[in-house]
Amino acid sequence: EEFRMSKTNNFDVQNAKICVLCGRTDDCPEKYGEKRTYVEYNLTVHYYCLLMSSGIWQRGEEDEGIDGFLITDIRKEVKRAARLKCNICKKKGASIGCVAPKCKRSYHFPCGIQRECIFQFMEDFRSYCWEHRPVQEFMDKEPRGASQCTICLDLVEHLPVYAVLKSPCCKNAWFHRECLQCQALSAGIFFFRCTVCNNKDKFQKEMLRMGIHIPERDASWELEENAYQDLLHCYQHCDVKRCLCKKGRDYNEPDSKWEIQRCQYCGSRGTHLACSSLKSWEQNWECMECRSIFAKSGKYSKLKKRALSASENSNGTPCLLEEPPPKSPRQSSASPRSFLLQSPKIMYQNLSPCSHLEQPGSNRVTVSPSPVMSNWNWSLRHKYLRQQRKEVCNILKELKMQVQTKTTRLNINAENIWNSALKGFRQRVFSPTNTIEINFSNCKNRSKTNTSSASKHHFFQVLMLHLQNSSLFEGSFGKNLSLDFQALKENLYFEAGKMIAVSLVHGGPPPGFFSKTLFKCLVYGPENAKPVLEDVADVDVAQTIKTIKYANSLSSLQSTLQDCCEFLTAAGCFRPVTALCDKNMLVNDILIYHVIKRITLPLESFRQGLKTLGVLEKMQTHPAVFSSIFCYKPERLSAETVYNLFTIHSSSDVNKVEGADFWMGYLQDVESGDSVVTLEDILLFVTGSSYIPAIGFDPEPTIKFLHIRYPIGNRLLNCLELPRTKTYQQFKSKVELTIRNTLRVERE
Repeated sequence: EEFRMSKTNNFDVQNAKICVLCGRTDDCPEKYGEKRTYVEYNLTVHYYCLLMSSGIWQRGEEDEGIDGFLITDIRKEVKRAARLKCNICKKKGASIGCVAPKCKRSYHFPCGIQRECIFQFMEDFRSYCWEHRPVQEFMDKEPRGASQCTICLDLVEHLPVYAVLKSPCCKNAWFHRECLQCQALSAGIFFFRCTVCNNKDKFQKEMLRMGIHIPERDASWELEENAYQDLLHCYQHCDVKRCLCKKGRDYNEPDSKWEIQRCQYCGSRGTHLACSSLKSWEQNWECMECRSIFAKSGKYSKLKKRALSASENSNGTPCLLEEPPPKSPRQSSASPRSFLLQSPKIMYQNLSPCSHLEQPGSNRVTVSPSPVMSNWNWSLRHKYLRQQRKEVCNILKELKMQVQTKTTRLNINAENIWNSALKGFRQRVFSPTNTIEINFSNCKNRSKTNTSSASKHHFFQVLMLHLQNSSLFEGSFGKNLSLDFQALKENLYFEAGKMIAVSLVHGGPPPGFFSKTLFKCLVYGPENAKPVLEDVADVDVAQTIKTIKYANSLSSLQSTLQDCCEFLTAAGCFRPVTALCDKNMLVNDILIYHVIKRITLPLESFRQGLKTLGVLEKMQTHPAVFSSIFCYKPERLSAETVYNLFTIHSSSDVNKVEGADFWMGYLQDVESGDSVVTLEDILLFVTGSSYIPAIGFDPEPTIKFLHIRYPIGNRLLNCLELPRTKTYQQFKSKVELTIRNTLRVERE
């Protein structure tokens, strides 16, 4: 009798463990994929048997049936295979066929593995029999000896056989097929690469062609729960000779003078801010061990002398706590355009550009020890943020590998972007892995723009701005999630998280408005986040917390608690106080309730949305890196930033390129306001975006100096073609005229 998948059928336990497609009971995930048993359908199947079957496709969503394979389709496939005899074991049920023209061989998946068939886990999931399988090219000149497999370190013979594979990117790299398959299953699509040269794209393409299954998931070591828990531990101990804290050296209260600051060099020593006379948590501090090492090398003494000389020159007194005067940054003695010759993208230069000031997405204020030290600290911080954003860019590019060439077009009403975006993201045909095209329309005249990259960049920019100012978030600087019951009912928190994830992977701007508390809730979990007073957006609640926090007597504290008894009871924080020190625990309870517990449901919904395209998983794996784009405002465009963004196409030194010096000077004029266009206009003219996406530009922006009359911005290639002129004034005039008129026409 044919196999029936009725939920009411009663199969014995032994039969339920037999794969319905290959008829085997083997449980070997490395060879046949995960063996899954579905009690409700009385069904057991090997994952690879299901994937490679020739007569079945994933017609459902991922949560339908078995990974998108509908139960009715599996039933039909089992019936179809029951009529086909395996050319290897001669038993019926052969669901896989060779795709070679005129080849009629059919076989079970385990039989195909045994007979050395090739199964390609990509595109249409093709299968090739032992006679028609793809082979690697083997040159006659190649040595026929043996070398070491760099995975298992055993010898592998250089033979064109099924069990041996050679690297497409390294001449002398040979592997055992079994070793490569185990490595691929462990590393996943993001980390599987050549173990010799680290090549990824070319290596993966060849391995997929030769039948290596590379799962579309993160590496196994990244998925292990709490695998890096020890690395998240922060040193919390005051090591100065005389600790002033009455609650002990291990006491740490964030955003107070008893917050512990770690050594900026080793991180294994700490001090309370008050114990080392530090005015702010952003001031750097060095432990005695690191200070002695720098003193021996001479670097620390030089740095100290520079700071002292700067403060002495200002008023004649060696004060290291002097705050720099506003709007008077320290000027370099070099030429104002000298930094333009330090671009890291020019082969002939090795110096890195100097840093610009950047504001974090919070309202903390830094008191700098001196003008020189202030510039130095901010420069280090800014360089650190730049480096982190480069790493984010690389991570997002890995996530973008999921995006396919298949397009999804979103029709966006320019006058109501939020509602039309929400409608587009919720439509059934929308998939985050499809390439997104934006079609703007206007309700009044029904005119539509083209679906260029400029439309997509503008859409994501406006969408992120709307989210930042929406009722889903609260706060002025670093924002937290708010509690909006209507938005919760309409599942808007999930959609917001999904939009941010999609925006990051598809070339949108970095958010830059999250509070550190919200970011920690998302990355480490709400139970590991410590909210501060600045996280409270409600003025009345903030005032209540302040009144309790700064109560100077037990009677005034009890009086305050009596006045706000109703609020404390509703928050579950009302408790009898018998000592003034009880206020600290009470304040902490109120903060946790108002900032975290109150928004538990919105937070969980938002987290689920951020899981789109694997963004949240990457945030949890690389928290320090992703905080640079979530908690800090994007870097403001400067002449230096724009110059370093473009690579000058030239076969000679950049200083000898005709017109390159005009380009340098023009960027300086634009930044100083001596031009009718802005740096954002230049970027928009070339790339279609007025901002630098978190994922960067693809392809990277380039510049060519040609014998043309006017500049040309090729947005498809992100290439700026500039004219060669005799004078700087001619160059400036042509560039400004072209950019201004082009953008004006686009806006109209």
